This record gives sequence, structure tokens and C-alpha cells, in this order.
Amino acid sequence: MDNRYIAIEGPIGIGKTSLAQLLAERLGGGAILEVVEENPFLSRFYTDRQKYAFQTQLFFLLSRFRQQQELLQQDLFRSVVVSDYLFAKDRIFACLNLDSHELALYDRIFEALGPRVAKPDLVIFLQARLDVALQRIRKRGRDYEQQFDAQYLDKLMRAYNDFFFHYSDTPLLVINTSDIDFVNDQQDFENLVNAIGKMRKGTHHYIPISSKRL
Repeated sequence: MDNRYIAIEGPIGIGKTSLAQLLAERLGGGAILEVVEENPFLSRFYTDRQKYAFQTQLFFLLSRFRQQQELLQQDLFRSVVVSDYLFAKDRIFACLNLDSHELALYDRIFEALGPRVAKPDLVIFLQARLDVALQRIRKRGRDYEQQFDAQYLDKLMRAYNDFFFHYSDTPLLVINTSDIDFVNDQQDFENLVNAIGKMRKGTHHYIPISSKRL
């Protein structure tokens, strides 16, 4: 595979981390996973988004930047690296959750850090229907997500779609995962790996059919 650094993106509960881990294992590479559970503000954010949005966002921004700096110190050409986030997407959440003053401060920090991170060779954007994403969020069993706001997730999914509709920084593969289970169905995963392996330039859309329907 020509793509040595792959970033996987998509809204909450879509399967980014699962795919990053599976793909890294298949390709004999390493996985870079965002430190969700280490964010001390996240559980409070879900109970009061307005009050804890800025602290939550800033923690994620700085922890992701630290990971990216560590990544730059490695030799990206010796092995494949798969990340479960794209640094540039951080601003999607900022725009949704911060007020104008917080966003202005956030942007100053983001613009200083952004040029100093590695650019992926390929970005994979995972999509799914709202009901599917909500089901996956509940299934993974994080306490603070069990009463997840469907309206907020819908807004987030729309923001992601808009962001990647205009995205052109790297090759982009858009995958609809609503009707497949690449974690538990080996054929679904193999079909996904095959589609990823064919990616070279531009933006491509892959709408798979579950192997269980064949």
C-alpha cells in the first residue's frame, strides 16, 4: 500500500477507533488513538456543554497536537501509521460548541499549531445513518454517553458532511458504514481493505453492501 499515514474520521460512535486498530494490525503498522478517556472535562461536557465546551476542546486540541509532534519524530516511511482522527477536524467541534469569544481564542491557538502537524497520505471519512450511530454509541457502553443527545449528534454529522464536502487537502475515501459490520464480519472488513488499497488521488465514495446480504 502506497499510503503510509492514514487518518480515519467521522462523527462520534461511527467506528473510527475500531477501524484504525484493525487496519493497523492488517498492515503491520502502528495505531495513533486520541486520548478520549483521559480528558477530565468530557463527562461534564455531556451534562453541560455550554459550561465545559472550551476546557474540553482545548484539552483535545493540545493532546492531539502532542501526539502529532511525537508522530513527526518517527520515521513515517518505515512503517504504516493509522490514526483515528484528523487534526484539522478539531475545529468542527469548536464551531459547534464555543461562543464567539471562545472561538476567537481557540482559532489563534489552532492556527499556530495546525501547520506544525504531519499531513496524512489518505483520509478515510466514515458515515452512517443517525439511528445506526446512536445504536453504536449505546453499545460501547460509556456511562456519560448513555443519554446522548440525538439532536446534537445530528448537527455534528451535518457539520462533518459539510467539512468533508469541501475537503481537498489529501486524497479522501468516503465510506458509508450503515449496513456493514467490519468489526465482526470478516468479509465486510476484507471488502473495506480492498477499497482502501485502491485509493490513489482525489475523492472517492464507497457504498458497500453487507456480505450477509449477498
